[in-house]
Amino acid sequence: MKTKLGLIYGGKSAEHKVSLQTAKAVINALDLSKYEVHPIYITENGEWTRGAQLQGPVDHVEELLLKEDGEAVSPVALNPGIFAVSDQAEKSVHSAGKLDVVFPLLHGPNGEDGTVQGLLELLNLPYVGNGVLASAAGMDKIMMKNIYEQAGIKQPEYVWYLRRDWEKDQETAYTKVEEKLGYPCFVKPANLGSSVGISKCKDREGLKEAFELAFEYDRKIIIEEGIDGREIEIAVLGNDEPECSVVGEIVPETDFYDYKAKYEDGSTGLIIPADITSDDYENIKRVAIQSFKALDCSGLVRADFFLTEEGDVLMNEINTMPGFTPFSMFPMLWQESGLSYSQLIEKLVELGVERHNEKQKIKHTF
Repeated sequence: MKTKLGLIYGGKSAEHKVSLQTAKAVINALDLSKYEVHPIYITENGEWTRGAQLQGPVDHVEELLLKEDGEAVSPVALNPGIFAVSDQAEKSVHSAGKLDVVFPLLHGPNGEDGTVQGLLELLNLPYVGNGVLASAAGMDKIMMKNIYEQAGIKQPEYVWYLRRDWEKDQETAYTKVEEKLGYPCFVKPANLGSSVGISKCKDREGLKEAFELAFEYDRKIIIEEGIDGREIEIAVLGNDEPECSVVGEIVPETDFYDYKAKYEDGSTGLIIPADITSDDYENIKRVAIQSFKALDCSGLVRADFFLTEEGDVLMNEINTMPGFTPFSMFPMLWQESGLSYSQLIEKLVELGVERHNEKQKIKHTF
């Protein structure tokens, strides 16, 4: 029996296009002798469309938009059996398309932030990746950093603002940043990835422009101190007993690793494995697993650090649905660690089912 695997991609997010690239890569890496692959596309307006079972690879991302052969569906159609009122009805709706497991290939809000994960929990469907809590906390950089501060994990200094508070008193906001963090500093939307809306600020004028840009993408923003250190990343895989990959280093030619450097011009150097000492590696691995467990993560995480000349390891952030094309850091780290892209996908599906089965053991009655 093949595993009926649903791939959810697209979504209402500024990272919609990134999600399409991820979906194309995953589809083309799947072994169709093991999986029935069912595409589920969420438009930028939030409309759900389910396409026919895929019979082969995808050549262009435009094929994933499901404009012609797709059928508009309600999300609950992914497991209509939960509404069955009789054995016969359950048999009927299950044959109509219940999925065995779902892989949410969504980046950013309305997908990576626990919203879709909550829906899948209600539908009682196994799914790949982090659960509701870890996804939500990992998506919101402010919540994530607050949790890590409580866990005693070292990280750069930061402040944050709501748009409404900033609009009431912009001068005080800028002064607070300058007094606590100084320059350079980084301004980011609290709930977005792929370096969208992020600015590096070197003076007051740049800070003003950065606030305005970040607030275009979120009602909350975070401002972090600039750290003079190497940008080191490590991939974490597993559930209750997570394992780590080798580490990689990002060497951007630009001022920082922005969206263009990540996805468009290929100007950034990625060094895998990074040239670090065994002590530094063990320290990074320890903090990565500590960070994974502090948010109760599952499946996958990419943990990003700064490594200073003094040997300090500072947590930058974790990404609960990291870039996932074969040329993204997370899969490349595992490739270097001995796990191919196809094997990585299969392992993640297994982990999703494993976690779902573990939850089924929980008693819900007294």
